[in-house]
Amino acid sequence: QVQLVESGGGLVQAGGSLRLSCAASGSIFSIPVMGWYRQAPGKQRELVARMTSGGSTNYADSMKGRFTISRDNAKNTVYLQMNNLKPEDTAVYYCTAEVITTARSMYTQWGQGTQVTVSS
Repeated sequence: QVQLVESGGGLVQAGGSLRLSCAASGSIFSIPVMGWYRQAPGKQRELVARMTSGGSTNYADSMKGRFTISRDNAKNTVYLQMNNLKPEDTAVYYCTAEVITTARSMYTQWGQGTQVTVSS
């Protein structure tokens, strides 16, 4: 069993910054990919950014240049630095991890979500 604990969401004014964190714990052998998705009210969940354990990243086009994903493999933690936030970034942000457990099973774990609200 693997758990993801997110933190760092909140309310910020447009143009401001937030940093989200997500720490994985449990029966972890490795986590090849960690990432962030978001879901705004009335919209589908969408990719924000994802990062491999080797450091490769990909971003949704609308986040490039404003958001930066990083991870600390030793701590099984992924971060999302969000700068120049816009009201349209308001959403629940979900951490994900593609986990290989100590039993060598593989699955995708989701966090509980953290609310980010950007006021205009």
